[in-house]
Amino acid sequence: MLRKLLLRTSAARRSLSGAGASGSRVLPDRRPSPSLSPSPRGPASRFYASASSQVPGGTFVEHVDDGGADGPTSRPSAAISVDRSALCNPPEHSHEPTADSELVKHLKGIIKFRGGPISVAEYMEEVLTNPKAGFYINRDVFGMEGDFITSPEVSQMFGEMIGVWTMCMWEQMGQPSKVNLVELGPGRGTLMADLLRGTSKFKHFTEALHIHMVECSPTLRKLQHSNLKCIEGENVSQDVGHRTISTLAGTPVTWHAALEQVPSGLPTIIIAHEFYDALPIHQFQRASRGWCEKMVDIQEDSSFRFVLSPQPTPANLYLMKRFQWAADEEIEKLNHIEICPTAMDLTQTIAKRISSDGGGALIIDYGQNGVISDSLQAIRKHKFVDILDDPGSADLSAYVDFAAVKHSAEEASEDVSVHGPITQCQFLGALGINFRVEALLQNCTDEQAESLRAGYWQLVGEGEAPFWEGPDEQVPIGMGTRYLVTAIVNKKQGAPIPFS
Repeated sequence: MLRKLLLRTSAARRSLSGAGASGSRVLPDRRPSPSLSPSPRGPASRFYASASSQVPGGTFVEHVDDGGADGPTSRPSAAISVDRSALCNPPEHSHEPTADSELVKHLKGIIKFRGGPISVAEYMEEVLTNPKAGFYINRDVFGMEGDFITSPEVSQMFGEMIGVWTMCMWEQMGQPSKVNLVELGPGRGTLMADLLRGTSKFKHFTEALHIHMVECSPTLRKLQHSNLKCIEGENVSQDVGHRTISTLAGTPVTWHAALEQVPSGLPTIIIAHEFYDALPIHQFQRASRGWCEKMVDIQEDSSFRFVLSPQPTPANLYLMKRFQWAADEEIEKLNHIEICPTAMDLTQTIAKRISSDGGGALIIDYGQNGVISDSLQAIRKHKFVDILDDPGSADLSAYVDFAAVKHSAEEASEDVSVHGPITQCQFLGALGINFRVEALLQNCTDEQAESLRAGYWQLVGEGEAPFWEGPDEQVPIGMGTRYLVTAIVNKKQGAPIPFS
């Protein structure tokens, strides 16, 4: 998943409503908004293109068992009459942006049915992947016309460097004749398309590949099918009547809704680029009675609000596990904590697959190597918006806890090793992106050269590009240190490049 030509770093900070009676709080630095400079694939890795727009949320309150539902519905008068007084008057405008949204009705229905609030994780999961109205399900949300931009959309060089890493991993695995190459949340398929183009001349490698795209959105599956230039062909196996082939490298491609559906038994390479940040998180806040889970409820005016759970929830088990992996002093200074049980479970699934089948996984995302305090954000049309505003119309994402990823993998299997995290700048630099950009600059127009330099800076730079001569609001913002890279590999293969 990956998204972005961002604002200046300063604009990436935003204030949200905060902890209990303490009022508002300032979140850590986030992705700047996208530079609007041209590039071969569009703006930079989840870089956002305009000033962040803040909508303060409501104050936290202790939850009481009032059901969280709307107030009582007015009943009609017992007298039979027809009131035509309002026929010529337009109805009073409602400031509730989601009044007609099927997803909002669905969320409120869940809350009312349960007689109480839902977790932030459940809210996030419904908003992003609800089968009928989820943010990712029925539309293309990537690019300048969408809501965010990812690294592969910035420059072909990103996918090419991932291709270099994948080939190196395949060689360290002993060049198996068959290997599963899995991408989690492949977006438009741009990364995989650039990977296949970049490696198409290495026939021994591409002939060994079977591509598996883990994607739940029908709309994005169609885009991936198109961008990989897939055709339907006859299968040499009698077990399957036909198979889908990417003509970019003559490689078979299969789509799945979950990693568990990818056939096991073959060495496997897994790529998760900006996938973890969209996994549903649970938020906790320190209160007088201890750590309480933050929940989503309905106010009397029928809008959504945050409340605190009055008693421990099932997610407290994962919170306790996360505490075991952290130093006491790391926890003591925090008033908010985010945990992602889905990420922990997914990482363990990946580690077990790599342990049994061999191979490795590459995880690239924005985050930090430690406990995450409070990073959940909503992005609509490249602007920050309130998390509870018009659910389903904005992307929700949060920082990735790379330390939890490492501990989860090591807990799952003693046969895997975890390397990193290192910065995206270090990772791409070690794989040769500097040489690649120099080679591309030898045969391009002035306009293409400008795009290459801007895209290169967005991928590996830090802060504003020093070479920019255009408008200040379009200066490329480097994300080379904001994105981190971790690899999980089978110990038999040794340390992967460039972590060795």
